[in-house]
Amino acid sequence: MSFLIVIPARFASTRYPGKPLVDLTGATGKTMSLIERSWRAALEVAGNPRVVVATDDDRIKDAAEAFGAEVVMTSTECANGTERCAEAFDKLGGGFDVVVNLQGDAPLTPAWFVEDLVEGLRNDAVAEVATPVLRCEGEMLTALLADRRAGRVGGTTAVFGYDRKALYFSKEVIPYTGKNYADDEPTPVFHHVGVYAYRPSALAAYPRWDSGPLEQLEGLEQLRFLERERPVLCVEVEARGRQFWELNNPEDVPRIEAMLAEMGLE
Repeated sequence: MSFLIVIPARFASTRYPGKPLVDLTGATGKTMSLIERSWRAALEVAGNPRVVVATDDDRIKDAAEAFGAEVVMTSTECANGTERCAEAFDKLGGGFDVVVNLQGDAPLTPAWFVEDLVEGLRNDAVAEVATPVLRCEGEMLTALLADRRAGRVGGTTAVFGYDRKALYFSKEVIPYTGKNYADDEPTPVFHHVGVYAYRPSALAAYPRWDSGPLEQLEGLEQLRFLERERPVLCVEVEARGRQFWELNNPEDVPRIEAMLAEMGLE
């Protein structure tokens, strides 16, 4: 399957303005912007995908082109990354079997997350969208719960049925469990990884749908598919010793830098 990776990036983030251009220092002391690290993560994906940055901001465009990325300029009216991916795909003239949305705030996304995601969509004739989920160990669950107690959104969680089709996504920690877990103990909570693979037909339909109340309340773009009863496949991925966290708040910068250092990533 031919596939396109789009990295949507906007400057005017509600929670963290200018986030794509925030610098992150790695294990060797080298500093790169968030958008460059996300782009480099995309280049590691097998299958020879075309990789583009989609933005509506000249500052991001200039920065991305300076480190060698292909950039597609999109409208300021895009409500979220999925709408931006749809516009970028259309501007590029289509021609891909799958479009991957690798959100620009996930520089720690391992290549195999995307590879497993594309393979999962390939093997499921029903799903129109696929997204990765990562089973939380106790340490990650504790961090998610701590963020919510502090009033921060530290990540999104997902619940799904026996067929692996999503039932719901939330910025709250779901499902509820009152048990205390050891740091390395598997839990029943799944961290949603902010990557999506779409079939072109689903991606083309998405901008034509109005956002529903659940999407508006949670601020989660993937809920538009569920509210339209479009199946979203949850593909469980394995960490393989890699730590994963998204950059949602300024407080996440030192957390991600510590992970880069611990994993020895440049």
